Amino acid sequence: MAVKVTVNNNGPLRVEADTPEELLLCDAAGRAFGLSGRKTVALCRCGHSENKPLCDGSHNRVAFQSLCEAREIPPPKPKI
Repeated sequence: MAVKVTVNNNGPLRVEADTPEELLLCDAAGRAFGLSGRKTVALCRCGHSENKPLCDGSHNRVAFQSLCEAREIPPPKPKI
């Protein structure tokens, strides 16, 4: 199965995989986070988490609002 990413309204990005081995979260240098066998993580979208990039529920405290509905995204522009 492919990794599934769900954009939660007013909340985090939920990232799910079937097995812990399928879920890889890396920093900008390519180093993997130790996810302790998790198959699901929630990534912060509000910017207020004390545990970035993971969500700590701060979106509730700061009343973060962002509604995202699925839509067709245009294809990327060709590189020149």
